[in-house]
Amino acid sequence: MKLDIYEHFHPDEREFVDRAWEWVVNAGQYHETRLTDFLDPRQAFIVESLVNRHPDVHVRFDGGYGEAERKRALIAPDYRDLDAEDMKLKVLSIDSADQKFLSLEHGDYMGSILGLGIKRSKIGDIHVLEHGCHTVVCEEISAFLDMNLNQVHRVHVQSEILPIEQLRTNKVTLEPMDITVASLRLDGIASDVYRLSRSKVLIPIRAGRCRVNWKTVEDPSAPLKAGDVVSMQGFGRFKVLEAGDVTKKGRYRVKIGKFV
Repeated sequence: MKLDIYEHFHPDEREFVDRAWEWVVNAGQYHETRLTDFLDPRQAFIVESLVNRHPDVHVRFDGGYGEAERKRALIAPDYRDLDAEDMKLKVLSIDSADQKFLSLEHGDYMGSILGLGIKRSKIGDIHVLEHGCHTVVCEEISAFLDMNLNQVHRVHVQSEILPIEQLRTNKVTLEPMDITVASLRLDGIASDVYRLSRSKVLIPIRAGRCRVNWKTVEDPSAPLKAGDVVSMQGFGRFKVLEAGDVTKKGRYRVKIGKFV
């Protein structure tokens, strides 16, 4: 691994960078094909960046539908036709006759699946529907989930494994929020969005529990811009929809969309 590769990534990402570079090298030099688990957008960016460094390797990403956030990557020698490859995606369909089922949220499904000992990387996007839930999962764990997932947040459920072509998706809902801040710093905006004091919001940021565009950011003064997605462990996610307009008092108007 060349040291200059590390310069483009956060120190916390080095372990993943090493693994991804090994996949790329094995594809280019030893003609191996690697189907990864689900990657978040930042990991997918790292993989694509490393693939672009090797002239004999290419990659395909697929999360089950065009706008998927989490995707599996298929890394292979450039002579292979990846469009015809099976990405090993299945749909875990969950429903229930219990009326309480309709009040279940994204985190309830996620917690129940992870509670079975499943790694987050085996799970793609979760779509909470009007009368059920469709979750994209790795094919290799689909039968296990179908057999063992019988309760979500104390609500008894039934499940079924469907082909990826039957996936039903929902649109991401963003709750609008307008704030004015003294600057476009991460800590200032996050403080207002999460309704935390400036001193309290510094704790998770400096502890490495905050990500901007899926990249760990530990600098509270890091500037945010329109389009940035911020997530803070334990507090949820938000997107900066608009930023930059200045009030007469010199404060910045920022339009936020909170993921709900």
